Amino acid sequence: MAIRPMRYLPDQILHTRAVSVKARDIRDLAMQQLIDEMVESMHHYNGVGIAANQVGSRYRVCIIQRPEEDIEPWVLVNPRITRREGQREVSEGCLSLPGYQGYILRSERVWAMALDREGNRVTLKGVTDLLAQALEHETDHLDGVPYIDHLRKPEDLYEIKRDDDDKGPGPEASSGSGS
Repeated sequence: MAIRPMRYLPDQILHTRAVSVKARDIRDLAMQQLIDEMVESMHHYNGVGIAANQVGSRYRVCIIQRPEEDIEPWVLVNPRITRREGQREVSEGCLSLPGYQGYILRSERVWAMALDREGNRVTLKGVTDLLAQALEHETDHLDGVPYIDHLRKPEDLYEIKRDDDDKGPGPEASSGSGS
C-alpha cells in the first residue's frame, strides 16, 4: 500500500463533484487498492475521515474512523445524506486546509445511505455528534464543497497552533474530527 499525497485548497479537484462508483466496479482490485490507500493516508495525516478527491481520485468514496473507536474504519461508497435534523455550531477543520479551523453549522442528526467496500448497502440512521459531523463533511467534499464554503463570515475562520513534532496537519476539528 501507499500513502497518497494530500490535495490542498485551492486545488480544483476539491471543488469538483465526485463520480459515482458503479456497483460492479466496487470489488475491482483498483477500487480496493484505492480504499486501502485512503485508509492508510487518513491514518498518516491523522484524520477522522478522508474523501477520495482529497487524495486525487474523482470517485465517490470516503472513509470515516472516530479516534475513540478501535474498529475497522467505515468505508462509504456513493454516500448520500437522506435526512438532516436540527442544527448546531461546530468548530471544524480539514486535512486539505491544515492549520485552520472554522465555526460552521452542522446538523444534530443525520441519516445516510451508502455501499460498503463489498458493495453491501449501509444505512446510518439518526447518527449524532462527531459521526454526523464527519458524514456531512465527507459528503460535502464529494460534492465539491469544502467546509470553508459554509463559513457565515470571514472571521469564523481562525488559525490554530500545532506542535512542531506532529507528523501531519492533525485533526480537523476541536472535537477530534479530521478529513
